[in-house]
Amino acid sequence: MTTVDQNTRRRRGTGLIALDARAAHDGYTLYAPLTGGGEVLLIDLHGTVVHRWQLPHRPGRHARILPNGNLAYNATLPDQDALFPMWHKYRGGLMQEIAPDGTVLREFTDPLQHHDAHHHGDGRILYTALEPLTGDRAAAVRGGVPGSEPGGTVWADTIREVDAEGRPLWSWRVADHLDRDAYALHPDYSREHWPLINSVYPLADGNVLASLRSVSAVVVISRATGEILWRTEPGLVSQQHHPTELPNGNFLIFDNGVFRPGRDVPFSRVIEVERATGKIVWEYHDPAREAFFAPFMGSAQRLPNGNTLITDSPAGRLFEVTAEGLLCWEYVVPEFGSYREPEVGALFPSQNNAVFRAYRYDAGQLPWLKRRV
Repeated sequence: MTTVDQNTRRRRGTGLIALDARAAHDGYTLYAPLTGGGEVLLIDLHGTVVHRWQLPHRPGRHARILPNGNLAYNATLPDQDALFPMWHKYRGGLMQEIAPDGTVLREFTDPLQHHDAHHHGDGRILYTALEPLTGDRAAAVRGGVPGSEPGGTVWADTIREVDAEGRPLWSWRVADHLDRDAYALHPDYSREHWPLINSVYPLADGNVLASLRSVSAVVVISRATGEILWRTEPGLVSQQHHPTELPNGNFLIFDNGVFRPGRDVPFSRVIEVERATGKIVWEYHDPAREAFFAPFMGSAQRLPNGNTLITDSPAGRLFEVTAEGLLCWEYVVPEFGSYREPEVGALFPSQNNAVFRAYRYDAGQLPWLKRRV
């Protein structure tokens, strides 16, 4: 008698699912399984693993190749207490640059770092972190489930930048700059974390692009003054992730679609927003909208040929679509595992193959890679 695999994602199939080699952008895709314990993999278009890093700490979200060919890896700092129930799910704390052979070249630690750390490539790191708000400062935060602050503390976001020696270069605090009414937590969210910045990105003009998930806003922050220079119109995005700047100055955003206004059926999409007008000028969603829905996490990368690489993070599903919205490559991460910390393991008890972000690289960006002929 054959036992049926009770893991729905694994049962539906893993590895390479679809490939149109004529339409897909040739290259290598990098991903780090969130429950993999420290494994980072590079695969070709056929799903063959061409390089692997086995690192000692599980990812504090994701890995990325730097312009010099090294790996930027945001790891989970070991032996940390949980600040609140979800903390172990998305904390990091250990930011490293690693050679192709696994040698750690430099590292910086901040136990309060979470979600994103953008390594510039010259040793500087722009990253998200936390600070505690208590008393009247905590009470001033609007929205969320009343009384859900753990111990009366609201953990508020900060953005920090350090140089190659770890010396502070710049910092920004939501407690100093965000209007409490204009950036209120969604009423169904816990008040443990405000506003939950899940992405920071340096813009060509020197300012900072940030995603504020729990208030459904993407903003541009002035590096000079700290003021908000630009934001998405309320209702445009819902619990979004990973906004990036395109060469034309527009913003590419993974729009998760949780609590999307005016929609009774949730779905995810990737949108390109024109900065000058705030309007959507390109959009991808599955032809059957409900077939693509990532309630948390997710990323998108515009590729040199105009295609877009999309990470359906909770499902461990990486796929590429053309400018016309046609799927031309699909791969489901085959590495399944469980979170080791009991606090997050209780929240996510089943084995999963989730990844935070995936990135595609051309062969020229990987000069050290020994390619098969």
